[in-house]
Amino acid sequence: MLRLNVIIASTRPGRVGPSVAKWFHELAVKQGTFDTHLVDLADFHLPIYDEPHHPRLGQYEHEHTKRWSESVTAADAFVFVTPEYNYGPTPALLNALDYVYNEWGYKPCAFVSYGGVSGGLRAVQMTKLTMSAMRLVPIVEAVTVPMVAQHVKDGVFQPNDLHIKSAEALLVELKRWAEALKPLRG
Repeated sequence: MLRLNVIIASTRPGRVGPSVAKWFHELAVKQGTFDTHLVDLADFHLPIYDEPHHPRLGQYEHEHTKRWSESVTAADAFVFVTPEYNYGPTPALLNALDYVYNEWGYKPCAFVSYGGVSGGLRAVQMTKLTMSAMRLVPIVEAVTVPMVAQHVKDGVFQPNDLHIKSAEALLVELKRWAEALKPLRG
């Protein structure tokens, strides 16, 4: 079975990302399309990139980088659960993307984004540019959650029908891409 890493892309204290990610992770597990793992960037404690060698070389010296590399390598696909910070992606996500290079190649990814009125869409579009340069393949299907605070009750994300249908469609399409791209990873 293909492995999916659902990555919480915010590390800020007080974030709502874990509640949104938990909902999506549970939906993905229930759907059974992937062997689904919930991955929290905060658990890796990645400082601003601190490896002495270019990530393309894969010569990692720090334990946090080795752990992150193993997590990314293990996955066949990714869903990034991400907010929008100042009309762009979270610094934690960009830093995590930059930490490794070859590990991302020829794997599909999708987004569950959240925020205010835009639902994180501007951050998603900006992040896709970086991902394409790393040979990640962002797909079109996504879950967008505008006004996320209205959907969180007592720390639990309460999806509406559109969120659920979007998530289900995302998982179906992500599996198609993961299967199609697998031979390129040889």
